[in-house]
This record gives sequence, C-alpha cells and structure tokens, in this order.
Amino acid sequence: MSQSVTAIVPRARQIVRRDPVLAIAAVLAVASCALVPPDAGYAGYVDFRTLGLLFSLMTVMAGLTRAGVFTAAGRALLARTHSGTGAIMALVLLPFVASMLVTNDVSLIAFVPFALLVLRMLGLGGTSVFTVVMMTIAANLGSMLTPIGNPQNLYLFSASGMGVGEFLLLMLPYAAVSGGLLVASVLLYGARHRGLPLSDAAGEKDLAPQEARIRRRALAPWAALFALSLLAVVRVVPVALLVPVVAIAALIIDRGALAEVDFGLLLTFVVFFVFVGNVGRMGAVNDLLASLVGGNELAVSVAASQVVSNVPAALLLSGFTSAWPALIVGTNLGGLGTLIASMASLISYKQVVESEPDAAGRYLVRFTIANVAFLAALALLALLLF
Repeated sequence: MSQSVTAIVPRARQIVRRDPVLAIAAVLAVASCALVPPDAGYAGYVDFRTLGLLFSLMTVMAGLTRAGVFTAAGRALLARTHSGTGAIMALVLLPFVASMLVTNDVSLIAFVPFALLVLRMLGLGGTSVFTVVMMTIAANLGSMLTPIGNPQNLYLFSASGMGVGEFLLLMLPYAAVSGGLLVASVLLYGARHRGLPLSDAAGEKDLAPQEARIRRRALAPWAALFALSLLAVVRVVPVALLVPVVAIAALIIDRGALAEVDFGLLLTFVVFFVFVGNVGRMGAVNDLLASLVGGNELAVSVAASQVVSNVPAALLLSGFTSAWPALIVGTNLGGLGTLIASMASLISYKQVVESEPDAAGRYLVRFTIANVAFLAALALLALLLF
C-alpha cells in the first residue's frame, strides 16, 4: 500500500507542475461533487458545442502551422523591411493580426521562435526581449477582436448567443487602440535606439519568401477545414458534423496535428463546467457569488484573470452573471498584467528563456511593466465606454 502511494505522489506532482490550472480545477470539481452527488443533472453542465469548436480549431491551426503557412507568411513580410525598426514592427504586427484568426497561443508558437532567429540573423539580438514582450502583448490583444481569437472568446460568444457583428463591434475600439499603442511603442523604441540599423544586410536575402517550405498538398485541405470551422462558429454547419470531419481528415492528412491539440485545455473546460454547474445548484453559495460579481463584472474578471488566467476566469464568472459584454471585455483585458493572466504568455516566456537563459529576469521586468501600462490604458477606455 505504501509503495503504491509512494509511486502516486511523484506522478501527482508532475501533473500539477505541468498543468496547475487543470489540477486546481479538478480539485474544485471533485469537492463540488461531494456536495452535489452526481445525477442526471450533470448531463447539462458541459457545453459540447464549445468543446467541439475548440478541438476542431486547434487541430486545424496545428495542421496549418505544420504545413509551414505562418512561417512562410512571416518570411514574405520581413523580406520587404529595410530597417531594424521595420523588422521589429513586422514581427510585432504578425501575431497581432494572425491571432484574430488562429488564436493567440498558435500565433506565438509559430512566430516567436521565428522572430528570435530573424533578430539574430539581422544583428538585432539585443532587441529580443523587447520584441518578444511586444509580440506577446500583440497576440493577446489581437485575439480579443474575434470570437475565435482565443478560447474564452469562443466560449463566451457561444454562451451569450451574440452575433458575429455584435461581438466585433464590442471589441473593435479596444483592438483599434491596441494596434495604435503597439505601433507607437515600436516607433518610440526605434527612435530611442537611432532607428536600429541592420548590421547584417546580407541576412535579408535569407528572409526571402520560400514557397517550397509550404507543404502545398496539405494547404488546400487544411484551408477548407478552416473555412468549415468558421461556418460552424456562425452556426451554419453543425458542430456534430464538424468534429468527425476534422478528426478523420487529420488522420488522413497529418496525424501529427492531432498530437499537438491541447487536450489538457479541453479537460480543463470540462472540469470547470462541472464545478460551475454544481455551484449553480447550491442556492446560498450561488446567490452570494452572483451578488459579488453582479455589477462588477469588468473589474472582477480583470482581477480574477491575474490569479487564475482569463480562460478559467471566464468559465467561472459566466456561471454567476449574464452581463456578457462586460465579461467579454474584462476577461480579454485581463489577459494583460501578470505572466499567468493569459496562459499564452507562458509560451513566449519559455521560448525566450530556452534561447537566452540569462534574459529571464529582464524579460519578466519588462513584460510586467509593459503589460501594466497597456492594461491601464485599455481599462481607462473600458471605463469610458461602459
């Protein structure tokens, strides 16, 4: 008995380290099950539409990434830049625009390693911390514009019953201001460093578009699956049809895409659905939380995101309020701030530390300062608009 316990403890620690949010969510769900024993009501907890859309979009994005689409797009854009400031601007705006369609985490996975390589080739290695911090902020802010830009948007869009146009109009002012702030930040940084002249002009040749790097045979079917996924988001195609089509197509086109799906995120959604569903059936607790959240959705969602990240915050708070616009804006702005406010931010941090271990401290300081500044500016905008 003691040997089995001894074997389980290290494994449990490994799970917690690998995905602490999932571990905490699982503990909460199990605890809530003790108070609300499993019954037929559990069947209504899980939002299978959101799970199906998430699975399909993650699979398709993994397929497009593996096909080389995003790296080729980055090379094509950078081949047209002729200064250090221009190169950094291109690298920052790439994830800002891309994350509107391919999610913030996918855009960072695709472009941060590419950016670190490009900066070294152009003799701009000293700008890597600033550039990746701005790229991370850009991905988190660009993703807030669309329902498919990040997981919490997809869930809240589905739960709220909003139309695509209504969602876009809600988030457009924040995305527009964010774009302006990003451009201004890069221009100011470039001006302070005398335009960031390129020390290795020959490196630009290596950045020319290389269409051969795109797996052309895989591009067309993945693009078709992406279009099908978008039709499912706007409720033209049923999710029950989308999921098997994407899964079967992935097995045929590129099985590796399925291996890159974040099943931990999907499981996190499930256990949070269980926890929130159970809390909703605890009358006194539900009423207390609803009273605390009600009327304070914007502030509470920003604050909660700093501690548990914005995806779990959206799942938790959605059970206690129906003020969808405030919750959508709050959880999106809440992705700024701490390193864990948006789990996508950890992707950039890990890649920078792996590339430059001595840059960890500088990165965290600059990341925090820049995030707080952007959060303050956009929070002020939110207060003016609400």
